[in-house]
Amino acid sequence: PQGKALDMQESSPIHGFDTRVTGTNDYGPTENSDVCIITAGLPRSPGMSRDDLLAKNTEIVGGVAEQFAEGSPDSTIIVVANPLDVMTYVAYEASGFPSHRVMGMAGVLDTGRFRSFIAEALDVSVRDVQALLMGGHGDTMVPLPRYTTIGGIPVTQLLDDDTIDEIVERTKGAGGEIVDLMGTSAWYAPGAAAAEMTEAILKDNKRILPCAAYCDGAYDLHDLFIGVPVKLGAGGVEEIIEVDLDSEERAQLKTSAGHVHSNLEDLERLREEGKIG
Repeated sequence: PQGKALDMQESSPIHGFDTRVTGTNDYGPTENSDVCIITAGLPRSPGMSRDDLLAKNTEIVGGVAEQFAEGSPDSTIIVVANPLDVMTYVAYEASGFPSHRVMGMAGVLDTGRFRSFIAEALDVSVRDVQALLMGGHGDTMVPLPRYTTIGGIPVTQLLDDDTIDEIVERTKGAGGEIVDLMGTSAWYAPGAAAAEMTEAILKDNKRILPCAAYCDGAYDLHDLFIGVPVKLGAGGVEEIIEVDLDSEERAQLKTSAGHVHSNLEDLERLREEGKIG
């Protein structure tokens, strides 16, 4: 990490930033941080079962969250490790932080991918594309074309249903597309998404962004972290924004939440079996 930090530091005159970039192999220099981002976790390797991956990453993420909580007790935690929604819950439990100071980075990334594909299809600036995705990070994410606009114009007036459906499916598989092309997971877009969330917190911007937040009543969902639009500021998740969903969208969100709950049940089973310390 020291070498990567030095490489980034040496780019400061070119990019025009004065931030000091430091790499370290221990948690000491991170004490009293305002924001802690957990990217640690293993990818699934050949021959590794889903249970093995869940157990390993639970131990990793839980351990990191405990260290952050001890050294930076007033910080906000952003989780990037997968499976995202479950690992965010693990960090929440391990840190002992209030739920509004723990969140997962998924919605900003997934929405960014969706916006990028919309802009590509229409040959317009991505800056003019606004969108919202909800639900779990993965195949059960819930894109909302009704809330997608281009310069204020509903996307449904500019693209036919088949094209929108194709973009939705590509968005759901976007992470896998990167893996197929590079042989590894994405890092530029996830890094940019985490940075956007961090800036909103540090600058108290009150941004309305989708992220994996703790729901216990919102959208009639209970005791889970899942992608929803929130107001993000110095207090972390300061408010969950409840948008109107039609019956189909609400059903898709329920299905997505069911998938997250299933993963949480697997986590609890592994604990009962003694496979997670």
